[in-house]
Amino acid sequence: MSEPGGYKLDLSTTGGDDPWVVSTGHLPLSATVRAEVEAAYLRFRDVRLGTVPTYYPALARTDPDLFGVAVTTTGGEVFAVGDGGVPFTIMSIAKPFVLAYVIEAHGPDYVRERVGVDATGYPFNSAIPIDDSGSGLSNPMVNPGALATTSLVSGTSVEDRWNQILDCLSRFSGRSLTIDREIFASASESNHRNRSLANLLFSTGRLYADPAETVDLYTRQSSVSVTTCDLAVMGATLANGGVNPRTGLQVVCPSVCRRVLAVMATAGMYEASGSWLYDVGLPGKSGVGGGIVTISPGKGSLATFAPPLDAAGNSVRGQLVARFLAQHLGLDLFSSDAESARLPVDPNVRTKE
Repeated sequence: MSEPGGYKLDLSTTGGDDPWVVSTGHLPLSATVRAEVEAAYLRFRDVRLGTVPTYYPALARTDPDLFGVAVTTTGGEVFAVGDGGVPFTIMSIAKPFVLAYVIEAHGPDYVRERVGVDATGYPFNSAIPIDDSGSGLSNPMVNPGALATTSLVSGTSVEDRWNQILDCLSRFSGRSLTIDREIFASASESNHRNRSLANLLFSTGRLYADPAETVDLYTRQSSVSVTTCDLAVMGATLANGGVNPRTGLQVVCPSVCRRVLAVMATAGMYEASGSWLYDVGLPGKSGVGGGIVTISPGKGSLATFAPPLDAAGNSVRGQLVARFLAQHLGLDLFSSDAESARLPVDPNVRTKE
């Protein structure tokens, strides 16, 4: 969703001259990771593009100069720089982790049949996919699909369901998380769009609990307070087959991680997801609170926090850092060298002339 004067970031114009490091199946040595994280922070800390969001009044008061970068490996190492310990609201980055909880509870086919997994190509709060799909299905990474996902959390009461969601997010992060009460109050007073989406989904049979209760739960999960380091650990848990690399706790099973990462790749960066994959080559999820989490399966996770957003609702500096580190740390899932460039040539094998 674009706000007036929203900045449109084109990653193809940034850092394109740097050589790409090809993935080797693991991250470089710790000293190299630390140096590259620091280099990314220094390179982009003075970027002043984008706009602090005003979707909720409390968000509009966020300091635009805040900037944190963190990488957590599947071995549990954390490399952080800048404002990595400053709390902010998770917003839509809660979506993949709640999705993981629901898939773990009900199974992947159950969720695909009731929520949908295909990209919509529309802004994150658009109602068009609900009507145009003919089935009411959406995608768990945009608001209609995320509301449907949250409505699938089972429980004996609203508070029971909320406790399960908060416990899930806390286990992913490795510590007890809490709600930012100011953001929650602000969002609850102004989330008219999500209420409309919930009612529309309910009318099509694609919301599986009371609309008002679902919006309340969804607003709570979006208002959870995290840090950049928290997000990096949460992402590394998805990269590590569902095992939190800091606590050793199996949060979800490996097959759930694969499904969640696939859905993140389709729509985690909203209508800019195709361009994101084209330039970064990793599953990612952004939130209008200014955070982005990016996952490289088997290696680790990169998280960033920088409040100014582009027209699609994605952090500008976060995207720049993600492209830089995907390129310099060999994170990109689609990058490779020709086999002949890595193996000695067999003189007995003739090549085509």
